[in-house]
Amino acid sequence: MEKEEINKKSNYCLDCKMKPCSIKGCPLGNNIPEFIKAIKEENYNKAYKILSKTTVLPGICGRICPHQKQCQGSCVRGIKGEPVSIGELEALTFNKIIEEGITLKDCWKEEIENNQSDKKVAVIGGGPAGLTASAFLAKKGVQVTIYEKYNYLGGLLIHGIPEFRLSRDIVKKTVDNILELGIEVKYNQELGKNLDLQNLLEKYDAIFLSIGANISSKMGVEGEDLQGVFGGNELLEYKLHPKYEGKTVAVVGGGNVAMDCARTIKMLGAKEVKVIYRRSREQMPAEDKEIENAISEGIKFLFQNNIVKIIGNDKVEKLELIKTELVQKEGESRLVPINIKNSNYKVDTDYVVMALGSKTAEFIANLNLNTNKWGNIQINENYQTSNPRIYAGGDLAGIKSTVAWAAYSGREAAKNIINTIK
Repeated sequence: MEKEEINKKSNYCLDCKMKPCSIKGCPLGNNIPEFIKAIKEENYNKAYKILSKTTVLPGICGRICPHQKQCQGSCVRGIKGEPVSIGELEALTFNKIIEEGITLKDCWKEEIENNQSDKKVAVIGGGPAGLTASAFLAKKGVQVTIYEKYNYLGGLLIHGIPEFRLSRDIVKKTVDNILELGIEVKYNQELGKNLDLQNLLEKYDAIFLSIGANISSKMGVEGEDLQGVFGGNELLEYKLHPKYEGKTVAVVGGGNVAMDCARTIKMLGAKEVKVIYRRSREQMPAEDKEIENAISEGIKFLFQNNIVKIIGNDKVEKLELIKTELVQKEGESRLVPINIKNSNYKVDTDYVVMALGSKTAEFIANLNLNTNKWGNIQINENYQTSNPRIYAGGDLAGIKSTVAWAAYSGREAAKNIINTIK
């Protein structure tokens, strides 16, 4: 971003006293007007210090947060025109401090404490929640060890978000910045396989679980077990894609995972990709910019369509769809899709990708921790599970499924862990 453009975008901020972008719009409560004010002064070190009071992921959130539904959606400027480009300015701040060689450790040097150096916490899972918890624990002098099932950190930032949306280089720089605080990492350690909670409880004062919930949900319709039906989360994570050349693919869902799957599959050579969503476009949880990108790449959308059956012998051949109408039901916060009788029709397809949300892995039920009806680990207001020495956050605990909300849960869990073990 050129200097003139930076000045234009930062000076566009009104420096509101009420700060709705921060208080109402940002899950992390970042002091948005203040960090933008520092950018106006061309003081990126100061801008980063302001952000680092509440977040350790500015380079990430600045790029992939649903800004229009969060901070920018609450911007006063957006009432009569375009909102302030908060995401771009946040990402810019991280870029600048990396260029200048400023680290999180430098930023926190006057705040890092050593009075709890005898306290140890294990963080299981190195995604947004785990990384954030680790950083804020280390800031207070706690000895932190991250246990990660892969040979890299980042979690869904790596295996859930395609590189065309989030550069792996940015993730690496973010992770390195956090690890410089003195955090230990043990890779290839997977809970339920070569990692045992009871053994960890003997070594650590507390445990924070942040392994996510990345098992794709299903619709419960006939034909879901046919060959050629895939889970969107698993396709993005494991990248075990079939050959798409010359094929038609139906992606079911309306969130960013559905957009990521559709765009990835199109880029891998699919002849035609259709996104099927049972509500209207206005109700899609995906970011508008992701929908626009998908449309510009030739992806088709079937709004207010619901799958009632997947047809085939051994493998997928067709989909039976039914049209829906949107009605307001008592007690519902948004319009509910209702199937329209006798509006059924069929379409040909080679593959079906379910991108309808996610759930926890089956082994979670064997951890001797209370879970809710959806399989998420139950936590109290302090992020404690039914075992008071074990905490949980992110998708695993049913926290809202955005990176910022996951990071918020990690930060707040860290505060509560510190208060408990000190």
